[in-house]
Amino acid sequence: MMATVLLVAFVQQPASSPDTAGGRPCTIVIDSVGRQAQQVEVRVGETNVFAGGGVLAHCQGTGSTLAADSVAWFAGLKRFDMIGQKNPVHIRDTAMTLDATTAAYFLRQERLEAHKNVVAVNRNSGSVLRGPNLTYYRALKGVRDTLEMYASGRPTIDYRGTADSAEPYVIVADRVRFKGNDRMWGGGAVTIDRSDFAARGDSMQLDQVVGLGLLVGKPRVEGKGTESYTLTGTRIELGLRGHDIRLVKALGDGVATGADWRLTADTIHLHIDRKKLQQAFAWGPKDSVRARAVSSNTTIRADSLALDVPDQVLTEVRAFGRALSTMKRDSTARRDSTADWITGDSLTARWAQQADPAGGAGGGARQPKSALHRVVSRGSARAFTHQYNQRDSLPSLNYSRGAMIDITLEGGKVRWVTVTGHADGVQLEPLPPAPPDTTKKKTPADTTKKKAPGP
Repeated sequence: MMATVLLVAFVQQPASSPDTAGGRPCTIVIDSVGRQAQQVEVRVGETNVFAGGGVLAHCQGTGSTLAADSVAWFAGLKRFDMIGQKNPVHIRDTAMTLDATTAAYFLRQERLEAHKNVVAVNRNSGSVLRGPNLTYYRALKGVRDTLEMYASGRPTIDYRGTADSAEPYVIVADRVRFKGNDRMWGGGAVTIDRSDFAARGDSMQLDQVVGLGLLVGKPRVEGKGTESYTLTGTRIELGLRGHDIRLVKALGDGVATGADWRLTADTIHLHIDRKKLQQAFAWGPKDSVRARAVSSNTTIRADSLALDVPDQVLTEVRAFGRALSTMKRDSTARRDSTADWITGDSLTARWAQQADPAGGAGGGARQPKSALHRVVSRGSARAFTHQYNQRDSLPSLNYSRGAMIDITLEGGKVRWVTVTGHADGVQLEPLPPAPPDTTKKKTPADTTKKKAPGP
């Protein structure tokens, strides 16, 4: 009998269309009360209702359901409170499912506030939020065109773009906001993690409608794997295709590093495919710091750079605009000696793959390593190199000019320099060793040392 009274109390609101999924207001109907209920008439036409012992309810004409150990209805505020004592509050909507210790539903605003041990699941995308609180705004015709959610207290989100996404991004932030199934914002020490990717920043944005992600506030991105990479900058943008990241951009003070290279420039773009880095591009405004790529023994500077790093292994660097490459000499060279260098309008440097003699960690499979084996300069090309042979202990010095210069290296040393197109230059051979000095006079001390000892 009490359940019937509560039902009458709740359906005194105007009747709604069965299609609440289309943004119609929810009219709560009590289905059952487990133990007891009480009605309190506050004023004429305004009655509050309290019930306990397990209460089941639903939105009239829909499949949306609510369950709690006890409930309270405040007619003047049109507020429906749900409390979970032994069991959590269960809410099943057309767009989401939610469990929490307590929840309050404000019917005028179609707003749900949940607190303590909140677990919310987006039924369209499969994303899951866990945290201390959540405010959920239902889509309501004439009020808001799509659902919105807010959470604070550093919730954790398993973020999926679609329900069939194989692996979610695990996002943690001080506070987050969602709009619809494909847009979210996070603020305060944001972290994003997946098996192939990790990102950090003070705030972030993901918008799968336009395929854009954004990190600001000391942002940092890391690619995970055997040949990892990192990227930092003033602002980092992510290019999304579906649920995968295909492009990572550093805008301002960009620094990218890989296993055997480092790239710095005002702007850096990293292209990702099959969850691995494949290419990198770097450039900057004309008057800013020039782009620079550094490997173990080579530094390349230019107005713009393009790096080929298939599956995160360096194979080629192309430099355009006032290009300059300097190459460290072997460990036997004097520290104060001049390094090899080559310059021109453009440069192409190629690395060959060789097995790591140390092998993988713990004696595992050997990982490929890159060794510079060729550098080509085109347009106003110039080069200065040290060349070694088996006859002389010191290298010869070569300075060359031409339309194109092609340098071949073996074992980190220059072996061939080919110059074409208006070629000229200078070749300096090392001096032969000086003959022994036979004119040196013997001193009395020397004579004394060579005398035979006396008796």
